[in-house]
Amino acid sequence: MITPAPPLRRTAFRPALPVLLTATGVLYLWGLGASGWANAYYSAAAQAGAMSWKALFFAATDAPGGITVDKTPASVWVMGLSARIFGVHSWSILVPQALMGVATVWLLYATVRRVAGEAGALLAGVVLALTPVAVLMFRFNNPDALLVLLLTAGAYATVRAVEDGRMRWLVLAGACVGFGFLTKMSQAFLVLPAFGLAWLAGARRQRVLGLVVAAGATVVSAGWWVLLVSLWPAADRPYIGGSQHNSVLELAFGYNGFDRLTGDEVGRVGGGGPGGTWGRLFGAEMAGGIAWLLPAAVVLLAGGLWATWPRGGPRGPMWTALLLWGGWLVVTAAVFSLMDGIIHAYYPVALAPAVAGAIGVGAIALWRTGFTGIAVLSGAVALTALETYLLLGSPVLLVLGLAAAASLPAAPRKPAVAALAVVVALAGPAAYSLRTAAATHSGALPSAGPSAGNFGGGMGGLLDAPTPGADLVALLRDGDHTWAAATVGSNNAAGYQLASGKPVLAVGGFNGTDPAPTLARFQDMVRDGRIHWFIGDGAMSSTATGGSDAGRQIAEWVADNHEAQQVSGVTVYDLT
Repeated sequence: MITPAPPLRRTAFRPALPVLLTATGVLYLWGLGASGWANAYYSAAAQAGAMSWKALFFAATDAPGGITVDKTPASVWVMGLSARIFGVHSWSILVPQALMGVATVWLLYATVRRVAGEAGALLAGVVLALTPVAVLMFRFNNPDALLVLLLTAGAYATVRAVEDGRMRWLVLAGACVGFGFLTKMSQAFLVLPAFGLAWLAGARRQRVLGLVVAAGATVVSAGWWVLLVSLWPAADRPYIGGSQHNSVLELAFGYNGFDRLTGDEVGRVGGGGPGGTWGRLFGAEMAGGIAWLLPAAVVLLAGGLWATWPRGGPRGPMWTALLLWGGWLVVTAAVFSLMDGIIHAYYPVALAPAVAGAIGVGAIALWRTGFTGIAVLSGAVALTALETYLLLGSPVLLVLGLAAAASLPAAPRKPAVAALAVVVALAGPAAYSLRTAAATHSGALPSAGPSAGNFGGGMGGLLDAPTPGADLVALLRDGDHTWAAATVGSNNAAGYQLASGKPVLAVGGFNGTDPAPTLARFQDMVRDGRIHWFIGDGAMSSTATGGSDAGRQIAEWVADNHEAQQVSGVTVYDLT
């Protein structure tokens, strides 16, 4: 009879967590300032929030509150508060993202440790820390860093709720998802089926009541801000960017909701499109960020569920945890693969905790099973070696990976052999992550890997923030108008605002296709002396799908009625 493999000694892992978190912090913080403002769109909103509490509350891109970002505001709250405390510069904006990355690794470690011990927790933490798309986004200032942190915290709370049945943990889990909605809207809800399934499968009592409590906490924590904004007089708040009717509900359930699935976003510029397939995560755009360990995660998830199947007894914590991580992985991967709307290369960072959690729990479950489980582990290592070869083209890593896979069943009672197999399997994503950390990242569409950076160029300037010359900066700083300038597109406005420190109105919002302001409203603002300059080199992308033409109308009206001049190579119009 084959006996199970010996457990890994807990004492061997006592210093592991401090080392893991320190190494993660170094990876996420080293050379962080090289990326400058990173995504200037959100940096400008943080700058505005540092100048105005009202702008911070609404996540306006300018301090006077002309228009908001096209997301809910939680990530801007974090950056804006940091900028208020430490000043407006790249480190005050980017360091919070890196710290959220370290906190996410710690929370994942704590979550997996409760069911799979120190070894599984360490494996999961290392996998997450070295996932290239995680390295990318925890060094960048999109909302994704906070979203992933909150969802991982929700997973921890769900595991705790299953353990002891206390409703307070379900309230916390629901609140984490709700604040995830306040970070990146409907994407946060993709984990709800997994959290609900884990609770129903693992709870010993009050299952239905628990779901009701968690759902209530989600609605309250997500809905309070939406309710306030909906009730706030529209004339006394910023226009809701990304909507066509100044409606946060339209933004939440339209542009950032169901329209992302159908591809019907109004004013869409780039990203996604019809014809999503199951192979999308392994395609050229996303594979380098997330695909390295996806095959292994699927194998270990299925194998772990088999190894921990209740077989007539009570459902164990490992089986329930695998339902949680597996549900998160399957639902999110399916939506990202098949959606027809906007999707970008960095979106799969939302998969990273699920991939790492499934690997950490599944690997330990299979290790404890004995020879059959270790054979499955061997297959997972072999698949990782093949995927690494497909992504990096390194025959050396392929040979080493296959050798490590073969060594597992050949020496099934050797933890040192297992550790060596893990090191070899992680060599590819680790190298890619180091290259990602060494690259600078700016603009709206960052991606992981050695060619990392911004892929927003060629879109009429809408996805890149300009770097104005000294003469233009001085011009914008001269005067005390409500807005130093206006220009079409939020990234155009962000570049001028961040350089000058003066508010710049983003006509038409992110894509230049929001009806904010209308031509008539803009004319009133000019008549009242609220805008000094109009910067005419802003552009509306010809690839935008629908939306308002107000930005183009405003640009044409300014050109027809005001004299153009060149400053630092840029066309500007004095509106006074």
